[in-house]
Amino acid sequence: MDNVKLCLQGVELDRRTAALLTGAACGAGALVVAVLLKVQTHREAQEKIRRARGRRADSLQRAEQAVRRYKKSHPGVDSAFILAKSLSELTNDLQDGSLSPEDVFYSYMEKTLDVNKDVNCCTGILLESFEDLKTVASKKEGLLYGVPVSIKENYAYKNHDSSCGVVVNLERPDQKDSVIVEVLKRQGAIPFVKTNLPQALLNYDCGNPIYGQTLHPNNLRKTPGGSSGGEGALVRGGGSVLGFGSDVGGSIRIPASFCGICGLKPTAGRLSSKGLKPIFRGQKSVLSSPGPMARDVDAVALAMQALLCDHMFALDPTVPPIPFDMQMYQSSEPLRIGFLEDDGYTQPSPSMARGVREVKALLEQAGHTLVPYTPLKITYAVTELLVKGLLADGANRLVQKLEGGPLDPCLREQVMPYYLPNWLKKTLSFLLKPVFPRGAAVLRSLCGVGSVENLWKQHADVEDYIGETIAEWRRLNIDVLLCPVIGPAFNFFYCGKLSSALSYTALYNLLTFPAGVVPVSTVTAGDEEELGRYEGHHQDHWDKLLKQAVGGSEGLPVAVQCVALPWQDELCLRFMKEVERLVQQSRK
Repeated sequence: MDNVKLCLQGVELDRRTAALLTGAACGAGALVVAVLLKVQTHREAQEKIRRARGRRADSLQRAEQAVRRYKKSHPGVDSAFILAKSLSELTNDLQDGSLSPEDVFYSYMEKTLDVNKDVNCCTGILLESFEDLKTVASKKEGLLYGVPVSIKENYAYKNHDSSCGVVVNLERPDQKDSVIVEVLKRQGAIPFVKTNLPQALLNYDCGNPIYGQTLHPNNLRKTPGGSSGGEGALVRGGGSVLGFGSDVGGSIRIPASFCGICGLKPTAGRLSSKGLKPIFRGQKSVLSSPGPMARDVDAVALAMQALLCDHMFALDPTVPPIPFDMQMYQSSEPLRIGFLEDDGYTQPSPSMARGVREVKALLEQAGHTLVPYTPLKITYAVTELLVKGLLADGANRLVQKLEGGPLDPCLREQVMPYYLPNWLKKTLSFLLKPVFPRGAAVLRSLCGVGSVENLWKQHADVEDYIGETIAEWRRLNIDVLLCPVIGPAFNFFYCGKLSSALSYTALYNLLTFPAGVVPVSTVTAGDEEELGRYEGHHQDHWDKLLKQAVGGSEGLPVAVQCVALPWQDELCLRFMKEVERLVQQSRK
């Protein structure tokens, strides 16, 4: 009997051993499969990146060959004379025939290729533009007849990728042009190049693992800003007389500020966004707007005038059919202007504050009335409305879009908290609160809203905040607002660490207000000296980072931001034009 028991115990032991061995083998097998799948995914991503870079290199090479052929057959073209003209001068010369579309096109194509070699701002030449040039004579009635224009990479253009800088979007070419591209073509413009952006768009640097990092055309150790940084660099470098970007938190205005050009974020919905690719769809709290970028305000206004036409209204009936109000743009009535040097959340750099002070003085001398203004509940707006609205799902959709490819250095530190589980975000937020309250509040907001009910409440809170802000404008009886814009240009890899600085720009996406940027000065030695004493309002990690980010910027552009109420884009442009005029007049 004892022998039988021993035998049965041995069988039981063998069963347990077998089960353990089987489990271990399955676990090891699953691990091997997971590793192999990861290796395969990495290889596929690298192959996709290699092919995308190959397509770009091929388009650049073919464009260079076409430029050489044209120059050889047209040796008398004075490209420098053409490139020096403003958009208004260029359109007049093209309309009256004193310049040919061919000479203008090839002059800008050559300059773009040169600028790209220095700053890496292009994701590809649109080779179809050479064919468009041949038929452009039939569109001579267009407001932008014969004008070569650049477009941000996320604008749909038939048979080209709109990757948003993420690998999963590669090799999914668009089936048709975006509405804005269609309207530009109808108005006689020739889209000829796509420009670079940061990985996944939601960042204000300009680097991605597919096309690399774009550099500032005036200082190669600085970023041109983002996310429309390729546009900013190309326009500033002289390779484009008119570009088109998109803006969900400052993505037109920040590159305009960093690069020293003009840019407008129109009222959300004033221009069609059909065919404008976001990194993810469905987010409704902080709205994106497409908009123009150029060297002067008149060029930005002409772009808006060209787009706000019956053709756009027919292609996208969701856009209110409101044509450009030229009378408002050309008005010279004195304005009542709200102003602020500091939003109370992020202490401005010395040059940001000085830019506002100097422009305020010029406006007062010109007969305008300036009224102090303070943004309402700015900390609440940033954490509860902006962060929680933009990443209401706890950043899950954004993280999904980043899968299958490497993380770009400009984005890495920004997205690291996105990967944490919500319980850990909340725990870290609790622990950080005594020493880093701003960071703790943002980290908690990164948990998202949590439920549909909370999402609806968040939307209602945004509506209430917009209403309260408009009521405050009415109480002060102000027409427009003068305020700082982030600047000067950051050193590399600080944008992803400093989302806090977006308080100056993203607020107006939340509010849906039109907002534009005008360059007004350059960083002085005095600004750099004062920066040495900068401590920030909170003396926290972000304040220290901002001081480091803007250092070494003497001579780089300084800009201000001009804001108006929703649907008053022409008033915003008129205010921008007034600032530009007064600054130019003061220099004389």
